[in-house]
Amino acid sequence: MAVDVLLGLQWGDEGKGKIVDFLTSSYDIVCRFQGGPNAGHTLYQDGKKIVLHTIPSGIFHEKIVNVIGNGVVVNPVTLMQEIDELESRGVDVKSRLLICDRAHFILPTHRWLDAASERAKGSTKIGSTLRGIGPTYMDKTGRNGVRIGDMLFDNFQEKVNYLIEKHKTLLTIYDELPEFDLAQEMNAWNDAVARLRQYQIINAIYYLHDALKTGKRILAEGAQGSMLDIDFGTYPYVTSSNTVSAGVCNGLGIPPTVVNRVYGITKAYCTRVGSGPFPTELHDEIGEKIMKCGGEFGATTGRPRRCGWIDLVQLRYSCFINGVTDLIITKADVLNGFDMIKAATSYNVKGTKSTELPMYLDQEMIEPQYDNFEGWSQTSVDSIEENLEIYVSAISDYLTIPVKMISIGPGRDEVINFSN
Repeated sequence: MAVDVLLGLQWGDEGKGKIVDFLTSSYDIVCRFQGGPNAGHTLYQDGKKIVLHTIPSGIFHEKIVNVIGNGVVVNPVTLMQEIDELESRGVDVKSRLLICDRAHFILPTHRWLDAASERAKGSTKIGSTLRGIGPTYMDKTGRNGVRIGDMLFDNFQEKVNYLIEKHKTLLTIYDELPEFDLAQEMNAWNDAVARLRQYQIINAIYYLHDALKTGKRILAEGAQGSMLDIDFGTYPYVTSSNTVSAGVCNGLGIPPTVVNRVYGITKAYCTRVGSGPFPTELHDEIGEKIMKCGGEFGATTGRPRRCGWIDLVQLRYSCFINGVTDLIITKADVLNGFDMIKAATSYNVKGTKSTELPMYLDQEMIEPQYDNFEGWSQTSVDSIEENLEIYVSAISDYLTIPVKMISIGPGRDEVINFSN
């Protein structure tokens, strides 16, 4: 019985979708265990780009079952749009996708609340994706949420109406509300729910336990990144779910004793979307060059990503809270042609050297200390260029975790198997 976990070690956008797609053939089931359509996993199929927001990244593999777990929050409109795109490409979604009855619905008024709350914060905005994620998790923990399985009961509409009225009351606390056509949004939402009834809604907890008993291999796919975890991330600039490996147990209903490998994904550099501290951020032409070479724009929001050097202090923190067993480094090709590459190996915090991540990361408090590495030009998967190997080995040595593979392009086959 084994569940392997694959998750991001930075602030998201590490290239998890491509790696899940690459590894999927070794598994029977791929699961999403947290987050919602604030995630954006980019894959390339036959040279064409597709972004998955809710559906697990194993969906393109014919014999793989894909499960949306109880820890995920689901906007049925977004989900149906995603399904439509997949089915237009010939993917038989109905036979490959299972949705847990305990996953929570995102209602249109959740998105309205999200937008109103973010606007009210003014200059202290956290950079919400405005997808209604936070308000949905608030209703979940407040025991007011509407779950996917509720649509199979006669009092479903009653529960939906109650929650909408509650949201309307909450909206009255704001002086100014964003423009929002609730009637139109609800019509689209109801249509999507009607379509959702045609898909496989299951008790995923029993399904996954039975799968484990029969020797099925399961891959749990994380969304966002470890530094956006509600407990361990750069609070309050975080998401509303547990993005770390511990979230797999809550988000799928599995015990920790069945978790085996934990694959941690990091870019060869670092990015962040939205507000919040980012110690190694580059506010110069180098940061601009990384952004342009890496096509660093949010897969969900389209916002330009802030770019900087890799932060090994932050990565070490992420590795030990996740129990990472294998590292995967992505987008090494983006740094092709750079004369000098840097990696932060310690912080100067108020005049004191530290290799610990403090409770609050603040640019005025923290000055990263860097090691320098000579640049590379890696274009082939057949062998690794010497300077890239030195860089990757230094990361592995610092974190005391082996590197399993290095991605050097968006394609499924653009991966170097690495052993050190």
